[in-house]
Amino acid sequence: MSNPLKLSLVNPQKFPFFYGYIVLLIGSIGILASIPGQTIGVSVFTDPVKDALGLTRNQFSNAYMIGTLLSSALVARAGIWFDAYGARYVAFFATLLLGASLLVFSVSVEISGAIKALFNFDSWFIPFLLITFLFFLIRFSGQGVLTMASRNMIMMWFKKNRGKINSISSITVSLGFSSAPILLNSLIDEHGWASSWQIMALSLFIFCLCILLLYRNRPEDFDLLPDGHDKKEVDQEAEEIETDFTLKEAKKTRAFWMFGLVLAFNSFYVTGFTFHIVSIFGSQDYTKAEAIAIFLPMSIIAIFVSTTCNILSDYIQHKIYLFIMLASGVVASLGLLFLAYPIGVYLLVGGLGTMGGLFAVINAVTWPSFFGRRYLGSISGKVMSFLVIGSAIAPSLFSYCFTGLGSYRYMGYVTLVFLLFLIIGSLKVKNPQ
Repeated sequence: MSNPLKLSLVNPQKFPFFYGYIVLLIGSIGILASIPGQTIGVSVFTDPVKDALGLTRNQFSNAYMIGTLLSSALVARAGIWFDAYGARYVAFFATLLLGASLLVFSVSVEISGAIKALFNFDSWFIPFLLITFLFFLIRFSGQGVLTMASRNMIMMWFKKNRGKINSISSITVSLGFSSAPILLNSLIDEHGWASSWQIMALSLFIFCLCILLLYRNRPEDFDLLPDGHDKKEVDQEAEEIETDFTLKEAKKTRAFWMFGLVLAFNSFYVTGFTFHIVSIFGSQDYTKAEAIAIFLPMSIIAIFVSTTCNILSDYIQHKIYLFIMLASGVVASLGLLFLAYPIGVYLLVGGLGTMGGLFAVINAVTWPSFFGRRYLGSISGKVMSFLVIGSAIAPSLFSYCFTGLGSYRYMGYVTLVFLLFLIIGSLKVKNPQ
């Protein structure tokens, strides 16, 4: 790898304390910086943007689906880039691309109008193609690459304390993600959706400099070991032997597929639900404020679950988390079925909150614990492609369920069938290590 200190004055080896804690801080901020490319960041823009572009809910959802599906084809490749070039450069270019994409998105109405005038062709298809391409860019750079690179970097710097460290990161990320819809909604109300995206783009460009200064790929690049040990002080023979699986080897294990698919289910359900949350609750006579308000109790549950399970993850089998997450998915699915009653809201909050908390544990801690750190980028990148595909098809399926069948509740039946398949397939899951 090239000089790890290039374009930076910060040397982790000369830091007064273990640099992994700086990595923890800046990496967690990096995950938060991906919010504009996450569904939770896009959802509050759905109604004003589709109305401004003259698109229907189905057309907007389809553009989101196609753009996200296209991004899934490159996310796995980004994992290989992570293994080859490290978190620093991969995260830098992802953040730069995300910021530039938001700037273009902010003037999408003007661009669409100019193209219509140029070709003298007034059709919904022009803004549809435009935002499909823009969704591809922000989903690839934000949800995919920046999130993956930042999370993996944190896990690279810790081993024995991986769960405890991830609990700290998860709390920060959960608080940020849960408050994002409220903050972004206020930003839109005050400045409008276009200016809001421009403000976020400027913030991302500033964060690019922070990445160059503070992101660091691996402790071994600076003659350090995970958790703060110095190579000169540690008896290498006393270190636990960890088998590093290649992506090809990992794909041959049942654990890779069952854990990957349950994470994909979480991505599917949360994306579809969040993308249409105002409409879902509105169909049962709830207000927009009441719909957005459920993110707070969900985040409280998610923080409690992620903190507890992250700490315990250093000591107990992760298969337990797999089944708890599957059970939580069942609860959340039942919540959608019974949303017409007060119990439905409680089921949704409890199920989605627990799933969100466990997602933060499994998606960060399980992969290095099960398959080692050497090929973490390619393995987590492949799993990220599952998540992206799940999040891509969800908005359209939820939308067609509502417009075609008249209610979102039928999605609950679909998700329950898929969860039954996962429960049966997970019975014989084992840790590959």
